[in-house]
Amino acid sequence: MKADIHPDYNEVVFQDISTGETFLTRSTMTKTSGDTITLEGKDYPLIRVEVSSASHPFYTGKQTLVDTEGRVEKFKQKYARR
Repeated sequence: MKADIHPDYNEVVFQDISTGETFLTRSTMTKTSGDTITLEGKDYPLIRVEVSSASHPFYTGKQTLVDTEGRVEKFKQKYARR
């Protein structure tokens, strides 16, 4: 790898603003955050996100499938004859 062309890759805390859940991970987004949080006795840059796996309907099991205009029924009727 070439030297001095890659961004810094450090530990960062992401916080879901809708649930308050925090995730400690590594990211290059350390310089974009002006906020910090103390976690496990150490200060980390804090980045707030609107949606994470803690609040997304797919991962929480609250997602509902909406069938618009009976597309599933049309498909079943079309291919049921064969």
